[in-house]
Amino acid sequence: MTVSRILDEKGWKVFTVEASAPLQNVIDVLAEHHVGVLVVTSGGRLAGIISERDVIGALSVSAAAAIGKTAADVMTRSLETCTPDESEASLMERMNARGVRHLPVLADGKLAGIVSMRDVVKLRIEKIDEMMRAIRQDAELLK
Repeated sequence: MTVSRILDEKGWKVFTVEASAPLQNVIDVLAEHHVGVLVVTSGGRLAGIISERDVIGALSVSAAAAIGKTAADVMTRSLETCTPDESEASLMERMNARGVRHLPVLADGKLAGIVSMRDVVKLRIEKIDEMMRAIRQDAELLK
């Protein structure tokens, strides 16, 4: 199973925000789209990722000061990315090893989507359910 399959099921849409966007704009976009993470771009290039946790962290230090910050001030800059042809097993391994829950997907060097640990776990559960159904069917045939 590949990243492409995950994105085919969940959708290739990815929400972005410019690095210069005020933190209030980031909060508005997260709320508007009911997502927990946005990819941050600068001049059309991938610059980082900003999550609800990043926003809460900034607010917890000083809510008044945080409102004057931009996405670039708060975002996570060290990014892990993946490609559409990467396997879900590889994704899970890398996400666990690096402690990340979201990976932007790059196709031909361009942002194509985003996958989350939740997406990978959901896929794994679906595969296990399919296997269990097949085992039950085989067991019924053997009766």
